Amino acid sequence: MSNQSKKFNTLIIGAGGVGNVVAFKCAMNVQTFGNITLASRTLNKCDTIASNIKNKLDVTLNTAKVDADNVSELVKLIKELKADIVINVALPYQDLTIMDACIKTGVNYLDTANYEHPDSAKFEYKEQWARDDEFKKANIMGLLGSGFDPGVTNVFCAYAQKHYFDEIHTIDILDCNAGDHGYAFATNFNPEINLREVSAKGRYWENGKWIETEPMAIKQVWDYPEIGAKDSYLLYHEEMESLVKHIKGLKRIRFFMTFGESYLTHMKCLENVGMLGIKEVEHKGQKIVPMEFLATLLPDPASLGERTTGKTNIGIFAKGIKDGEEKTIYIYQVSDHQKCYEEVMSQGVSYTTGVPAMIGAKLMLEQKWEGSGVFNMEQLNPDIFMEELNKQGLPWRVLELGADETREIK
Repeated sequence: MSNQSKKFNTLIIGAGGVGNVVAFKCAMNVQTFGNITLASRTLNKCDTIASNIKNKLDVTLNTAKVDADNVSELVKLIKELKADIVINVALPYQDLTIMDACIKTGVNYLDTANYEHPDSAKFEYKEQWARDDEFKKANIMGLLGSGFDPGVTNVFCAYAQKHYFDEIHTIDILDCNAGDHGYAFATNFNPEINLREVSAKGRYWENGKWIETEPMAIKQVWDYPEIGAKDSYLLYHEEMESLVKHIKGLKRIRFFMTFGESYLTHMKCLENVGMLGIKEVEHKGQKIVPMEFLATLLPDPASLGERTTGKTNIGIFAKGIKDGEEKTIYIYQVSDHQKCYEEVMSQGVSYTTGVPAMIGAKLMLEQKWEGSGVFNMEQLNPDIFMEELNKQGLPWRVLELGADETREIK
């Protein structure tokens, strides 16, 4: 039976904001994804999403309860469903157990964020890349980081390399969320992951080595199309780790994200009083992790959709050489929070992560992206992914600028 005529079985693990978007978008492409099951440790979250999809799209999703930290539970569910692909939108801490379950069952795997150890505020591809041989032996494909950043930003870089440059010398990845949710302080995705990421030391790659900075030490003001000038701070972000391996001629790559003064002030206060700690402390005879307790107090990111207004703009600003001439391009995508919510009942940050996860899985099921082993996004043909972005709700633009032109405001 050809892949075109087979009805696939799709398993989505994770029922947060991104899981909601992936489930909606898979349901909108049910002709590809076939029988869709949404699984999580919290079954009622899955049931709520499935009910919303049934009411909005008249597509039926199955739901299941699973502990994504438990390989044997995952294996049992994957076998019961006869899954053809596992879309992992659970926590980054659970990447390795889900990958191991896919190896044991011989099923293709996709995630949106690289592995992070729960006891160490450090995220890297090392342990996922180390499973490449096991994926090859199982004759399955693992696609890493199929969100927006990482994910679409990697594909933008590959697309730029293929169509606009002979060599790319510098890349700045620029992530702006100009949304307003009306709360004094909240995070747009899992609070624990978000706060660990932004409170860590910055890092960028230049002339073959990594350079570390203090958190938020490097700032630039960038003029984001359709949004305007925003303070943007240098962070370490995982896609840089793979892009330095795969982009020809690269001399420097950096990642910038926008933050408002209120957010930074709140974060600094929380850090100063120890609320961003990831080690256990004793409180009234109980062991608690301050960061986990804070995550409990903050609004659930999945609840922000209805009240969030404004836009996101995420893209890459690349300089390099084409036919001996210096060249500069800016590839970016703009999403509107309210339009995202109208479509899938989630705000733009979840939307821009969930749609690329669905696209990556769609291309794998259709065998347009295929192979044995573990892959990062930029290693695959960018053109078909870029086409799908336009079809599936994330239209993008390319600005060809003067060789020395920039949108940085000095």
